[in-house]
Amino acid sequence: MDNIWQRGPDGDDPLDRIANALRDTGYIVLPAPLPPSLLGSLLRHFRSIDRGRFQAAGIGREQEHQLNQFVRTDEIFWLDKSNPAVAAYLSWAESLRLGLNRRLFLGLFDYECHYARYDRGSYYKKHLDAFKGNTNRIVSTVLYLTPNWQPKDGGELQIYAPDSDTVIEKVAPRFGQMVIFLSEEFPHEVLTSHRPRYSVTGWFRVNNSLGETIDPAR
Repeated sequence: MDNIWQRGPDGDDPLDRIANALRDTGYIVLPAPLPPSLLGSLLRHFRSIDRGRFQAAGIGREQEHQLNQFVRTDEIFWLDKSNPAVAAYLSWAESLRLGLNRRLFLGLFDYECHYARYDRGSYYKKHLDAFKGNTNRIVSTVLYLTPNWQPKDGGELQIYAPDSDTVIEKVAPRFGQMVIFLSEEFPHEVLTSHRPRYSVTGWFRVNNSLGETIDPAR
């Protein structure tokens, strides 16, 4: 993991680049932020998980969580450090969390993530990952693990301007590509996928403590 944050061709610091983009425009698309070896390990782990362990994705958190196949039809598998590849990815995410906190003073507390599987015909309609004042998700990330993606395969992520129906970015789910954006600001949707589409979706959160319970579970 010692080369995970290699400087760009102009000597620029990738953490500075990400922080500046979040400050200036609120999102950034990174073509290849992680080493190919780690991406390959994550893909192998994804494919090794028994399909029955994935669960239908829902909407909302905790008591408000509900299934709604009109809105989304993907399946998810929550991740932890038990797999070495996932542990390496979470270590990368931790370094990103610390870097963003140092540069933007966001107070990010931790990171949660899951694998997301979109089968042929699956989608996720336009939505926000967080609503201002009602959640602790601050920064969203999507890392794509779909090998050999082609434009005919669909499944792109459309990002909309805040409070608008104007599309400002269309991100291809190309293997190794990643998008990072402010959770409360940008409505987005996953267009219908015409082949299986794999990703790691995650959120950096602030701490919402309730009494003696630190940062209630998702």
